[in-house]
Amino acid sequence: MATIPTDLRRKRPMIPEGQTKQQMLRDLVCSDAPEQALRYHGFCCIAGVDEVGRGALFGSVVAAAVVLPPRTSKLQRLGLRDSKQLTREERELLDREIRKCAIAFAVGEVDSETIDRINIYQASRLAMRLAVDQLGCVPDHLLIDAMRIDHPCAQTKLIYGDSLSVSIAAASVLAKVYRDAQMREWHLAHPQYGLASHKGYATPEHRRALEEHGPTPLHRRSFAPVAKFFGDETLEQAVVMTDLLFDDAELQEELEPCQSA
Repeated sequence: MATIPTDLRRKRPMIPEGQTKQQMLRDLVCSDAPEQALRYHGFCCIAGVDEVGRGALFGSVVAAAVVLPPRTSKLQRLGLRDSKQLTREERELLDREIRKCAIAFAVGEVDSETIDRINIYQASRLAMRLAVDQLGCVPDHLLIDAMRIDHPCAQTKLIYGDSLSVSIAAASVLAKVYRDAQMREWHLAHPQYGLASHKGYATPEHRRALEEHGPTPLHRRSFAPVAKFFGDETLEQAVVMTDLLFDDAELQEELEPCQSA
C-alpha cells in the first residue's frame, strides 16, 4: 500500500510578524505540488475536499469534492486559489472550467437543523463525506482542508489547504459558488436580512436584522447571536460550543471585500 509522504504532513504556516492572516494567505502559492507528491507515492485518484459556510449564522454548510486530471495548468493560469481570495466573477469562471475539466466532482450539504443537532464541526465533516460519497469515481486519497472525515480512504489533512493545493482550491470554489447562489435565492424569500450581500455571516448588518426581525427557521440556533433569542440555556450552550469549535474571528473570516457580490 502506498504511504502518505511526510512532506505533506506539514504544520500550520506561521503568520509573519506585521502581517494579517489574510495577507499571509495571499502570499501562499496554490499549486499541484501536493497532488504530484501523492502521485509519486503511488496514489492515482486524488480528491480535494473543502467546505464553506462553517461560520455562517444562516443556512447549510456546503462541501465539495473534486478529482482533477494530472495537468491543471489552465486552472492555475486562471488564478485558481482559495475561493475567499477571488471575486465573484473569478469564482464563477473557475467553477465553469473546473466542471469542464474535472474527472469527477460532487457537492454535499447539511442543513441548519442538523447543524444544531450534531454541531457545526461534525456537520462540516458530514457534508465533506457526503460530497466524497457522491463522486463518480472511487478516490484512493483525500486531500482535505484542515480536517479528517469518517471515510476509509487514505487522507491528508492540509492546513490552509485551499491556499496550497489546486484540488482543495477547486473544491473550495465549487462549494462557495453553490452556496452563494443558494444564499441569493434565500434572499428573495427573506430580503430583510441582506443574505445576498453577507451570505449569512455574522456581519453588523446581519446582527441588526436579527435584532429587528428575529431569526428565521433557517438560522442556526446553536450559534450565539441566534441562540440568545431562545433563552439563557440555549445561549449558554451556544457560547460554550462557539468557544470550543472556532478560532478567533472565524465567524467572519470569509468576509473579504471581494465576497460581497
